[in-house]
Amino acid sequence: MGKTKELSKDVRDKIVDLHKAGMGYKTIGKQLGEKETTVVAIIRKWKKHKMTINHPRPGAPRKISPRGVSMIMRKVRDQPRTTREELVNDLKAAGTTVTKKTIGNTLRRNGFKSCSARKVPLLKKAHVQARLKFANEHLNDSEKAWEKRSTGSCIICYNLQGTMGEISYTFIHIYRTSNTLRAWKRGQIYKQFWPGTARARLALSRLPGPVKFMAFCG
Repeated sequence: MGKTKELSKDVRDKIVDLHKAGMGYKTIGKQLGEKETTVVAIIRKWKKHKMTINHPRPGAPRKISPRGVSMIMRKVRDQPRTTREELVNDLKAAGTTVTKKTIGNTLRRNGFKSCSARKVPLLKKAHVQARLKFANEHLNDSEKAWEKRSTGSCIICYNLQGTMGEISYTFIHIYRTSNTLRAWKRGQIYKQFWPGTARARLALSRLPGPVKFMAFCG
C-alpha cells in the first residue's frame, strides 16, 4: 500500500534533530506519533541527500503558474458565477492557453466544486394570478369575440400612390391565432401576418408603392 499522506517540512526537520540528539527510531516515532518505518525513511533520505524535502517529481510541469492560480481563485471567490470559459479567456489574455478541463482540475485541487444555477419557473405567482384573473373575466366570451381580439399591436403604414402623393392608411393587425396571408385591393389591408417572420417581410415587399412605417404600438 502506498503513502497516505506526506509529512510537513517542520516534522521532518524535527525528526532529524531528534536523531542528531541521539534518540532511537522507535522513541522518535512514539514521541511524534509517527510510524517507525516513516522515521527510518526520513533519516535515511537525510543521510544520503542532506535534505528532508521531496525531490521534484517527473512529468510535465503545470500549465498554470502559481500566479495564474491565484488570479483564478481570487476571481472565483469574488464572482462565484464565473464560468470555466470566462476563466479560459482571462488566462488566454494573460498569455496562457489552457482548456476548460484544466481549469476544472485546478479549481477542484483548490477545494472548489462546479455547480449550476437552480432552475426556477418562468411564471411567478403574480403572473399566474393575473392570467387566471384574465381567463375568468373572459370565460363566457364568444368565439367571434376572441377572433376579433388582437394583442393590441398594430403597424400604421403610409402607402404612397400616384403622382399626386395620395395617402391611404393601411392598418395591419397582428392576431394571436392566425398566420394566414390575405390579399386585398389597393387602399385597404393588403396582408395579415405575424411580425418578425419571412412571410411578414414578403407581405410588406408586395405592398403597392413605397411603404413608410409611422407607428408600432403594442
